[in-house]
Amino acid sequence: MNNSECRDVVVMSQTHALAVVYSLVFLVGLLLNGFTLKVFFCRSQQQQRSSSLSIYLKNLVAADFLTCLCLPIRIINYESSSVPVHHVFCSFGASVFYLNMYASILFIGYIAANRYLKIVHPLGTHVLQKVRAARILSMVTWGFLLAMTATYILMSHLSQGPQDSDIVSCEAMHNEHLSVLYKVIHSCSAAVFLLVLVSLVFFYYRISRRLSQAQQRQPASSGSKKLEKSQRNMLVLVSVFCVCFIPYHLVRIPYAFMEGWHCLESLEILKRLSIILSVLNVCLDPLIYFIFCKTFRAQLNLRRMFSVRPPRSDVINQPSSSSGTRAPQDLDCTSTSCP
Repeated sequence: MNNSECRDVVVMSQTHALAVVYSLVFLVGLLLNGFTLKVFFCRSQQQQRSSSLSIYLKNLVAADFLTCLCLPIRIINYESSSVPVHHVFCSFGASVFYLNMYASILFIGYIAANRYLKIVHPLGTHVLQKVRAARILSMVTWGFLLAMTATYILMSHLSQGPQDSDIVSCEAMHNEHLSVLYKVIHSCSAAVFLLVLVSLVFFYYRISRRLSQAQQRQPASSGSKKLEKSQRNMLVLVSVFCVCFIPYHLVRIPYAFMEGWHCLESLEILKRLSIILSVLNVCLDPLIYFIFCKTFRAQLNLRRMFSVRPPRSDVINQPSSSSGTRAPQDLDCTSTSCP
């Protein structure tokens, strides 16, 4: 089916409703992630306590915040019939949006792997748990995603498709070369998603199995209770990942590879709904920070106490001096102190 035959099939009646939904997600996500950025990236009093988990968490909140900043151009594209606006959205806005989405997917995977290694191999230090390796991995991740995005943006500008205001789907604007690149990028993206999904399911299975073995030996032990808490935390992580990203990939893969599928009204509606679910990730990820980071929860408590009394520097060091058997995961997050 050619572009002229697709023009009347793409659904337009939902655009205003989608613009409203994205506006709400934008406001809530910007508020939550802006506050989280303030907590994570403010002036630190204990830089030596930076951990691999804190690095992955900081990169995840950065990706979510950038995703929020990409939403206004999507909202404008839904509300505008301007051809230049649509081209900017398809070549730049959507590309940067997907860059940050897959950055979130990868950093969720790194966080899950870090927690899994801490629980299953508590006495050892894997390369993913080292601060230097976490920083290098984060830079490589952003570099890889930026390279793919920059290549697509450059190709989209060098090979412009049809200039027609009736065309709504970005895929309908692809020429032959850009269509091939588009499918290659989606193949890599699908592989990344599947790898992270399989890893998350594996991590949850191994933690659940370890919990079952511990409960059989000592049902009421402190180790069993910690494993049970870790299992719940991992379940939350897996649930957020599945709700936000599985529907999108179930729709997006046939949408990208089957010619003419972007002309189907039902698939177009499913694609738009699945993208909304993926965007909700920016509102759900703060739940991950709250669950996995004890010092993040402590920062929230301190900020509520600011109107009563300022925080003392000895409060942060107090837990480590009061007990020599503190659980490693309590220290395994950023220990920032905001002015």
